[in-house]
Amino acid sequence: MASIESVKVLLRRLKFNRHGFTGDYPSWELVKKQCSGYDSDIILEKVKKAILKVKKGEAAFERDSVLFDSIEYSWPLLSALMWIAAVNKSKLHVLDFGGSLGSSYFQNKYFLDTLEKVTWDIVEQQNFVHSGQLNISDKKLRFFNTAGEAVRANGPADILLFACTLPYLENPYQVLGELIKTGVPYLMVDNTFFNYEKKDRICLQKVPPEIYEASYPCWFLNYDDVKQKVGEAYSIISEHKNDSIIYLDGHKIQYKGFLAKIKPVRE
Repeated sequence: MASIESVKVLLRRLKFNRHGFTGDYPSWELVKKQCSGYDSDIILEKVKKAILKVKKGEAAFERDSVLFDSIEYSWPLLSALMWIAAVNKSKLHVLDFGGSLGSSYFQNKYFLDTLEKVTWDIVEQQNFVHSGQLNISDKKLRFFNTAGEAVRANGPADILLFACTLPYLENPYQVLGELIKTGVPYLMVDNTFFNYEKKDRICLQKVPPEIYEASYPCWFLNYDDVKQKVGEAYSIISEHKNDSIIYLDGHKIQYKGFLAKIKPVRE
């Protein structure tokens, strides 16, 4: 006879079968062939309209093109940003890798505006960068195609931010390896889902149609392996859990992350 817990897991699998995360694929390319992708102009247009409403004060907060009447803060992220700004005498330069059209920036803008100087550089895919430069950018918020472009334009950042970005990179460990070599003093992974098993896994994600019609490949990475990769150049100084929750194979997964500080250079 099945246990109550096994029945609950089965029900969750059935509930999230149509939309959510499915599969255990051998390659990113194989999943990509079955997906519409997240470089779609439909996605970009929805995100742009939502962000512009936030920028104009017509909405409080945006996440994945969905608007909210009140801001849902990631307190670990905000506290890290303000702590680093305090260390830097009220100055903060963020390199936001995969930051959409400024979701995290506008989420924390009320507090950021109290600082003496803020530079928020977003590295994104080309269509988002083009739209951001045309419609969103200002003296504080800028958009770039590569981290190198951002550094050449505004100098080195204080913190490198990955806010639920790593799962959507085809080669997340390669990107991490390249960016940690740039020597940014702090690195933060925030509000990110990881695999409930001790391994990396490629899934297909189907977005609920009430948000937008889309599907794309994503990683459920091994949390310990990500920390180990970052640990090649950084020391983990804090770990945290976020409020967001999803399900994979009926298993509950809570988003989480960590803050890391670059290791001293040995003579």
